Amino acid sequence: MARIKVNLTLDAEVAETARALGLNMSRLAEAAIAEATKAERNRRWREENQASIAAYADEVAKDGLPLTPFRSF
Repeated sequence: MARIKVNLTLDAEVAETARALGLNMSRLAEAAIAEATKAERNRRWREENQASIAAYADEVAKDGLPLTPFRSF
């Protein structure tokens, strides 16, 4: 994966404390942004597919799970 430089603005005390602790702020920021991106992508997918999810839930509530007769447990 290619890396690019970006500018971030951080609270001075937070940055100083992270430096003092020897933390890699770039890697921490990248991990936090990746996690936030994943969460937002998932939230948007659920929002965009809400009608289908609700329809399937209604179908399961009404008719049960589709393969229930074939379950061995």
